[in-house]
Formats: sequence, structure tokens, C-alpha cells
Amino acid sequence: MRPRPPRAILVVDDDRDIREALDWLLREKGYRTATAANGWEALVWLRDASQLPFLILLDLMMPVLDGWQFLRQCQQDPLLATVPVWVLSAHYVPEEVVGAGAARFLAKPLDLDHLLGMIVQLRPI
Repeated sequence: MRPRPPRAILVVDDDRDIREALDWLLREKGYRTATAANGWEALVWLRDASQLPFLILLDLMMPVLDGWQFLRQCQQDPLLATVPVWVLSAHYVPEEVVGAGAARFLAKPLDLDHLLGMIVQLRPI
């Protein structure tokens, strides 16, 4: 059996410390990552990428193009709609977020061990 080609996790968060911490943690665990500081940067990255990520970790409260707008854009694009989006936020209830098209909701502050365990279940290293 041939190994699957590596694909990235896209981390979208305007908080540089959170974005860099998640990027570092995921890389330390063996995942490839890409980062964006807002929804607009994420959409540009996704449209330019040679291969879509297997997961998007998305903050909601961001400048330029917030997480809600990003989710709407992804839902309108048949290709992007296939990528699971996990929302990371301290401000919304899970039902609102999942109803808007997210696959999961994770409350901030994050339980990093729980997050990593869920990612491994989605796509083992």
C-alpha cells in the first residue's frame, strides 16, 4: 500500500501567538501546516494551493474576512466545501457554528491534548 501524500492543516487565526503556537505544535507532531491571519489570506492560500489541506482550524473573530464569512465562502465553493473546518472560539455556541457549516466546534482556551487526539483520529501521522 502506498502512503498517502502529505497534506497540510491550515491554521487561520488573527492572534499571532495562537497561530504560531498551533503551527509549532502540529509540526512537532509530524503534520505539515500552513497559516493565515484572516479569512481572506486563507481563501487566497486555498485557491493557490496545489493540494487542499485535510483540515482547517478556524478562529471566528478576525479582521478583513472573519470566520463566519470564510465559512460562507467555503460552503459556496464545491471543492472547498469538502475540507472539514473546525472552529476554535470562546464566543459562540457549538450549534451556531456547526449550523453555519463547520464540522466541529472547540472552545478556547484549547485542550491541546484533546485537539491532537481528534486530529490523529481524522488523519493519523
